Amino acid sequence: SRKMLSLSGLSVALALALLPGPVEGLKEGECEVCVSFLGKFYESLKDSNPNSAEVEKELLKSCSDTKGKENRFCYYIGATSDAATKMINEVSKPLSYHVPVDKVCEKLKKKDGQICELRYDKQLDLTTVDLKKLKVKDLKKILDEWDESCKGCAEKSDFIRKITELMPKYAPAAAEARTDL
Repeated sequence: SRKMLSLSGLSVALALALLPGPVEGLKEGECEVCVSFLGKFYESLKDSNPNSAEVEKELLKSCSDTKGKENRFCYYIGATSDAATKMINEVSKPLSYHVPVDKVCEKLKKKDGQICELRYDKQLDLTTVDLKKLKVKDLKKILDEWDESCKGCAEKSDFIRKITELMPKYAPAAAEARTDL
């Protein structure tokens, strides 16, 4: 009978789910942008116990403030205004049922592998980094992260000067720890 068939299909699926192997969760560091961003997002919802539609509204709001890799992530799930696909409900629905964030990211990975290929740029340790040894594009990246630009900067030294000038504002601990400023 058909019912029996679907039942045995279910028990096979269950057995597979219990087997160790490639079915397992995410590897260390995999989907780091997804896990980190949704983790922070889920924490921000914790007190309100929202339904799926409310989660979606909040997600769109959170995504509108993102930059860099997190903005890319929001684009991939369709939570930015310019996004091509709409997979927001793949995030908002499970989160409204309190599905763990890594499980949500695991499912997203199956739908779009790019989501889990996103990695945060390595954060430079501004307390110790030798700015003179960085490439100009890395110096620009520091300024980008601070939402600052270096108008009229042509030489590497111009960028370094701008960064050291702004460091007390954006990275006060680093600025204090440095002796060369």
